[in-house]
Amino acid sequence: MKKRNQIISVAKKTIDTESKAIKNLGDLIDNSFAEAIEYIYNSNGRVIITGIGKSAIIANKIVATLNSTGTPSIFMHAADAIHGDLGTILEEDVVICISKSGNTPEIKVYSLQKTRETIYKTRGNKLIAITSNKESFLGQQADYILNAYVEKEACPNNLAPTTSTTAQLVIGDALAVCLLDLKGFSSKDFAKFHPGGSLGKKLYMRVSDLTKLNNKPEVQLDTDIKKVIVEISENMLGVTAVVDNDKVVGIITDGDLRRMLTKADSFHGLTAKDIMSENPKTISNNAMAVEAIEIMDKHGITQIISVEDGNYSGIIHIHNLTNEGII
Repeated sequence: MKKRNQIISVAKKTIDTESKAIKNLGDLIDNSFAEAIEYIYNSNGRVIITGIGKSAIIANKIVATLNSTGTPSIFMHAADAIHGDLGTILEEDVVICISKSGNTPEIKVYSLQKTRETIYKTRGNKLIAITSNKESFLGQQADYILNAYVEKEACPNNLAPTTSTTAQLVIGDALAVCLLDLKGFSSKDFAKFHPGGSLGKKLYMRVSDLTKLNNKPEVQLDTDIKKVIVEISENMLGVTAVVDNDKVVGIITDGDLRRMLTKADSFHGLTAKDIMSENPKTISNNAMAVEAIEIMDKHGITQIISVEDGNYSGIIHIHNLTNEGII
C-alpha cells in the first residue's frame, strides 16, 4: 500500500510541475510570438519544422496539427538536414527549429549564420525558434523566438525531457490555433482534412447516411393496434412513425405499447391514433448526424424521425450513432 501511495504521489507531483510550467507560458507570449504568427500567415510557402531527440517527436506532432488545420507543413530531422535534406527548403518556406537548450551540435550547425545566409536568406526564408533559452545559439540566430522556458523538468533528476517537451507541444498548439483563427478555418474546412475515423464522421456524416441503414416503419392513423405491434416488432427499431399523406403526425414507441397494456382491458377497436404521441421530435434528413445526438440527449430519447421536404423519410436510432463510432 505504501508503494501504491508513493506512485500516486509522484504522478500528482509530475502533473503539478508540468501544469505550473504551462500556466507560466502565458506570461511569455509577446510581440515576437505575434510577429512570427503573422509572418507564417502571410507566407506563400510551407512551414518546415525541425528538431532532434524528443524535440523532433514534438516537431512531428506540430506538423500534423498544422497540416490538419490548413497550414501545409513538413518535418525535417535536424541531423538529416545538415546531411543533405536542407534542399527540402524552398523559396519562401518558413523554418521553425525546436530545441530546449538551443545549443546542441546539430542545431548549431543547422542555425549557423553562414548556413542561414546561403540557405535561408537568399531565398527569403526566416528562422523561428521554439526554445527555453533565448540567449542560446539558436536564440541568437533566430528572427523570431517563441519562448518555451521551463524552470525544471518533472524528472526528479531534472534530466529527462518532460516538462520542456510539454511546453514545446503547448506552444505548437497555440501557434496552430492562432493560425486557424486568422484563416477563419471552419468545421467544414476541418472535415476536408479528416474524412476518416470517428472525428471525420462527426464532421461529414448526415442523418440520411444513417436512415438508409434502417427499415422504414410506418402506420396510418387508423391502423389496427395488432398491425402496429407487428410493424414495430418486424422493423426492430422499437418505434414506428404514424403518417397521414406522407406527413408525420405521431410516433408510437415500445414504451407507448407497454403503457397501453397496463391501461387497456381490451385492444379491440384501438388504432394507432389512440395511443400515439403527437408532435414527435423530427430532424431534417440533410442535417448532420451530430445534431441528432444533441436532440436525443436533450429530450432523453433513443430514436428520432427524419423528414425530407416535410415528408416522412425514416428513423435514426441511437445504435446507428454508436455503431458508427460517433458517440
